[in-house]
Amino acid sequence: MTPLRPIRLGAFTILAVLIASAARGGDAPEPAKPLESEFTPELRESVERGLTWLAERQAPDGSFGSLSHYGPHVGITGLAGLAFMSDGSLPGRGRHGDVVDRCLSFLLTQSTESGLLAAETSHGPMYGHGFATLFLAEVYGMTPKPEVREALRRAVRLIVNTQNSEGGWRYQPVRNDADISVTVCQVMALRAARNAGLYVDKTVIDNAIGYVKASQNPDGGFRYMLHSGGSAFARSAAGVAALQYAGEYGSDEIARGLEYLLKFVPPQEQTVGHYFYGHYYAAQAMYLAGDAYWRKWWPAMRGELIEKQEPEGFWRGQAGDEYGTAMALIILQMPNRLLPIFQK
Repeated sequence: MTPLRPIRLGAFTILAVLIASAARGGDAPEPAKPLESEFTPELRESVERGLTWLAERQAPDGSFGSLSHYGPHVGITGLAGLAFMSDGSLPGRGRHGDVVDRCLSFLLTQSTESGLLAAETSHGPMYGHGFATLFLAEVYGMTPKPEVREALRRAVRLIVNTQNSEGGWRYQPVRNDADISVTVCQVMALRAARNAGLYVDKTVIDNAIGYVKASQNPDGGFRYMLHSGGSAFARSAAGVAALQYAGEYGSDEIARGLEYLLKFVPPQEQTVGHYFYGHYYAAQAMYLAGDAYWRKWWPAMRGELIEKQEPEGFWRGQAGDEYGTAMALIILQMPNRLLPIFQK
């Protein structure tokens, strides 16, 4: 099996770590350093089986999501593309370059004049739109094709134009209300686009981060909406990661958020809602927080995910097995440091 080698693909997507550090005098913590112990034989074998299973589930039109109740889905397709990019593939390049290329082709066919990326719209398309926009920004940063830029530009325009007065977003592309989980998806997509070279007004990001901060509870966790909801793991992980990428290093909000998240170091006896969404962001939060947090979190997270993998190579996810597998593979391939969200 080909070893998982950490290489640097270049500066594309969410490099807010660098931008915010420069703006704040370089006070960002040093992200966790890669350790040889991260690359266990069990990890390599698990990732290989997962990538093989996922590649075999791609539909002829390039989409993923047929094993979910949604059907072909732009968000699941974007996450699957990121999973293969985490292995070092790009459209037409790398051992899974053909899979990534087909993901891109499918998403481009779903780009509408309004900017919305959605193969279906019955379940609140802004989640999928956010993840699909993130994927397009990742790709555009490395392969600056005009058609990718145009689809990305329209997708970003839609996000900007649908931010509500509180600074957030919700399921539908309208300004009526907001919740933190959808909001963080849009924040990450905007950061990716901004650092891939597209213009995003700083006020839009600042207002969104203001919404995230206002969503924090006294216990350090984050509530679902500004005026309702207790703290929960998944949305709290998303909130902490969003603040870190915005350059809020050393802030009281992040310190309290990280302490809240440490209550959920795997394994957990109780069921954690939105498991993969939460751990996708928690892994980023712990990595960006530095070695002390990463060494507590990563071995436990890695072991739990490997244990949860089905014999056929997939992971069962709330939004379908393709979703669960894509998310698990992104998390497990963090030691590769290939996606710039996991780089300094």
